[in-house]
Amino acid sequence: MNKETAIKLFEQKQIRSVWDDEQEKWYFSIVDVIGVLTGSPNPNNYWKVLKHRLSKEGSELVTNCNQLKLQSTDGKFYKTDVGDTEQLFRLIQSIPSPKAEPFKLWLAKVARERIDEIEDPEIGIDRLMETYLKKGYSKEWINQRLQSIEVRKELTDEWDERGVKKGQEYAILTDEITKAWSGFTVKQYKNHKDLKKESLRDNMTNLELVLNMLAEATTTEISKEKKPETFEDSKKIANQGGTIAGNTRKEIEEKTGKKVVSKLSAKKLLEAKNKLLKNK
Repeated sequence: MNKETAIKLFEQKQIRSVWDDEQEKWYFSIVDVIGVLTGSPNPNNYWKVLKHRLSKEGSELVTNCNQLKLQSTDGKFYKTDVGDTEQLFRLIQSIPSPKAEPFKLWLAKVARERIDEIEDPEIGIDRLMETYLKKGYSKEWINQRLQSIEVRKELTDEWDERGVKKGQEYAILTDEITKAWSGFTVKQYKNHKDLKKESLRDNMTNLELVLNMLAEATTTEISKEKKPETFEDSKKIANQGGTIAGNTRKEIEEKTGKKVVSKLSAKKLLEAKNKLLKNK
């Protein structure tokens, strides 16, 4: 089963999602959906109580509920209850919420958009660019971000070819690359920028994105040449790729006298940009 994970936004709230290529459908984290619909500070408990009640009623939502490994806020992957679009429509009926109707429309839209993107990949790129523009990113930054997605995809394709497992092994190698070029693990990097659930790459400066791309592209090329047979070999190559970009970072810092890895998140960068424009 070939799956692709993603974060979908409903009213700026994050919902973890997984696209199943074989069944051509999205699976959404039930806990995330409950959090959005109820505003509960503890959606896990809400789902636990609701799940118990639905189970007593013999609800198919509970009996047919799937579990998939999704990334949590600590960066690790845990088995999480998920539901497809049809199951979530049933779930919504069990939760009194003023957001029920707009959420139903959002669900239908998300499902349709993915099918459109499969038929015409350029639609997905256009939608992504539109989303970033709405968030206030510059076109220059967006172009870098789109390139970084392509570079990352080439790397993960290479990892798949070498038998690297999605999830924990991907995370370990990504940490190895990130630490080698930036001096931080992914978790330390996010803490440095005071991020929680937000995407680290979406909060990188242009220069950070470029160096991260260099690290990942270099790792891909070395891996293609050396054809590692074990995970440990891939880990060494990840360090080599990251180190090359890390040396570039150090040279830039030496010439400019400034740290490349910024504490500024995208939100803070946009605030600073808007403040500057107002003062002009």
